[in-house]
Amino acid sequence: MSCRTALLIAMLLPTGPLLAQRPPNGGTSADLVRLERAIENIAGSAAGRVGVSVVHLESGRSAFLNATEAFPMASSYKVAIAIALLTRVDRRELRLDSLVVIDSTDLHPGSGTVSDLLAQPGVALSLRNLLELMMLISDNSATDVVLRVVGGPDAVNARLRELGIQGMNISRPTIRLVSDYWGVRETITPASRFLTVRNALSRRSQDSAHAAFQIDPRDTTTPQAMASLISKIWRREAISPPSTDLLIDIMRRCRTGTNRLRGFLPPGVDVADKTGTMGGDRPTNVNDVGVFTLPDNGGHVVVAAYIKAATPLAAESERVIANIGRAVYDYFLFNP
Repeated sequence: MSCRTALLIAMLLPTGPLLAQRPPNGGTSADLVRLERAIENIAGSAAGRVGVSVVHLESGRSAFLNATEAFPMASSYKVAIAIALLTRVDRRELRLDSLVVIDSTDLHPGSGTVSDLLAQPGVALSLRNLLELMMLISDNSATDVVLRVVGGPDAVNARLRELGIQGMNISRPTIRLVSDYWGVRETITPASRFLTVRNALSRRSQDSAHAAFQIDPRDTTTPQAMASLISKIWRREAISPPSTDLLIDIMRRCRTGTNRLRGFLPPGVDVADKTGTMGGDRPTNVNDVGVFTLPDNGGHVVVAAYIKAATPLAAESERVIANIGRAVYDYFLFNP
């Protein structure tokens, strides 16, 4: 056992009998205060504002840090877009095998392969392909096509309200999200031209846009709202069981979160998650949301972890999220 793991175990083991689970009015039982203090201590090493919501699905025990504060979602908002798509599939309004033609105006900046590898005309992808690209590698071009097909941000928000999710809003496609972060006022495609325009902006103009982005209420969520959505997905309350199985399978194969919630968990822990990142060499927003399975029938834990307005170097924020994930894992492992 490493010194780090031993320290976490000592910090998280209870000193007395387990008290009642956290009540719905936001009160905290004594044992969960220990977990919240551990999360707060870890968050103290972050170079930005941290928000966390934790829910043990089987017992309902919860822990929070700044959980009702709004945080930029970045690509974690793609979970909500996926729900809107799969809802329409469940209602037989769309089919996952339907093909969508991709043209040059669909090639948007951001992570992914559609803009990089499929730039020539004549490409058509199924909605299933687009869903996987959106969730597995966080492809922005695929995301904006899916968002358009489901009816835009208003349609996604309407579905969230149907599910009783408050405190989360989807306002813009990723092309506008990225443009607003950098201060690019017009919507520019293809991606190569966007980079030229972005790089021509002054440092002062970009810094002003970054500062405005951190307080922009659009495309934000509270950690509590995202944890509620992830909980509903896992409990099969958001979409049909077959659609749920598909989405969870895709999230289990997420390729962008190796160093976040998964980062310090023991090998082999089952994790289904979706990350989000906005930044780079400027104020950074880093997050990871998902659910992991405890061993020995210990249940399932939802974690929504957000860091906003952090200093550059996303790796530092990733380590904070990884430490939070391990603290939560150890707590519920030793407090079944």
